[in-house]
Amino acid sequence: MTTTHHIPDLFALSEVRGPVLRPGEEGYAEAVTGFNLAALRTPDVVVVASGADDVVTAVRWASATGTPVAVQATGHGANFPVERGLLISTARMTDVRVDPEERTATIAAGAKWRDVLAASAPHGLVPLTGTSTDAGAVGYTVGGGLPVLGRTYGYACDLVRSFQVVTPEGLLRETDATHEPELFWALRGGKGNVGVVTSLVTGLVPLRTVLGGGLYYAAEHAEAVLTAWADWTRTVPEEMCSAFSMLRLPPIPQLPEPIRGGFWARVAVTWTGDPAEGEKLLEPVRSAAPVAVDWVREMPYTEVDSIFMEPQDPLPARESCSLLRELTPDAIRAFLGQVGPAVPDCPLLAAQLRHMGGALSRPARTQDAVCARDAAHFLEAVAVLGAPPDAEAVERATASLHTAMAPYATGRTMVNIHGTPGDAADRARAWTPEVHDRLRRAKRTYDPSDLLRFGHTV
Repeated sequence: MTTTHHIPDLFALSEVRGPVLRPGEEGYAEAVTGFNLAALRTPDVVVVASGADDVVTAVRWASATGTPVAVQATGHGANFPVERGLLISTARMTDVRVDPEERTATIAAGAKWRDVLAASAPHGLVPLTGTSTDAGAVGYTVGGGLPVLGRTYGYACDLVRSFQVVTPEGLLRETDATHEPELFWALRGGKGNVGVVTSLVTGLVPLRTVLGGGLYYAAEHAEAVLTAWADWTRTVPEEMCSAFSMLRLPPIPQLPEPIRGGFWARVAVTWTGDPAEGEKLLEPVRSAAPVAVDWVREMPYTEVDSIFMEPQDPLPARESCSLLRELTPDAIRAFLGQVGPAVPDCPLLAAQLRHMGGALSRPARTQDAVCARDAAHFLEAVAVLGAPPDAEAVERATASLHTAMAPYATGRTMVNIHGTPGDAADRARAWTPEVHDRLRRAKRTYDPSDLLRFGHTV
């Protein structure tokens, strides 16, 4: 006997200006496919919103029909499946408006950081982007947003002035620190638990150039370089932002020839102070071992993607993270014991330790839901998922790495890079118990019927 799933009547969605798509229709496959190809997305309906009014209409329809809602802009965080329900795509909502006098940008829900940079950089202003400007600005920010320049300026959500958001009953609201402050709090670090953000206003920082790039060492020098880097991070000023990575790079043409197909230890740096002073500060790291490739240079911030060189083409990615309270010699040995040169068959593309502290450790001027301010370092693992045997090896390696680093960890994650959300206890690890309880209260207030139930929810 064959059963069919009933899709509620779509007549109310006829007011939507953007496409409304069902499975099998032209444009559906493109609309549901995000940058991360790891999770299958098969919603009953996709609304490709052209603006805030379309989002309001879609959410009201979902509320009236009891249809659960997922949201996607660029799909960099598309690490969870969407089966049935409604997917709201904000990919067409890419407007960015910069006010150079106020040093702010108004960013629509589907805009990428490179869109914001293109609008702000001519004014000598930049946003707090992550390691890839291909990522969506809004989804990144509502998850807290760990910027390349985080030690200098803090989290991306720290600079947000206001949000325009559609809450699950279908109301378009404006919220800031004084107007509906609990909603404003939950949207800064609480991810997509209380509404669908259609735009935000964020502060920009005055900056034109940075000293940035990567120092690449043969993997055999990993212990010497990581030890020197860990010692160095204890004393550098907060204008110095850096990360140590073990990289197993594939032999693909998208990567430049000197590093293509290699196994590397890399230190990536971004310095916002005087370039000559930054060069002097780098000496202990540069001299830790022979540098095979030195790409550190003064650059316009618009070239920030060249520092971490993250993939620019869609791929099925498995990502995960832990927050570390310390990086001791034992922690270094544990890390390299999982991903270093003694483990030649490790399936992880990258295992990275980012230096935290500085502005990332200070409370936001207006309280938010970010729970990573006590971390000394941030551990991230990334792999490309292949066929089932390879995927199983990735899962084993990922679990083994985080287990080995658990004695040095805070026990928490960051929601944007948490990876595939598990059960309620697993998802709760992105916040302290106190913040998680407060998010649950906000969820009961703004989404009592749990309309927004896909992804990293409370």
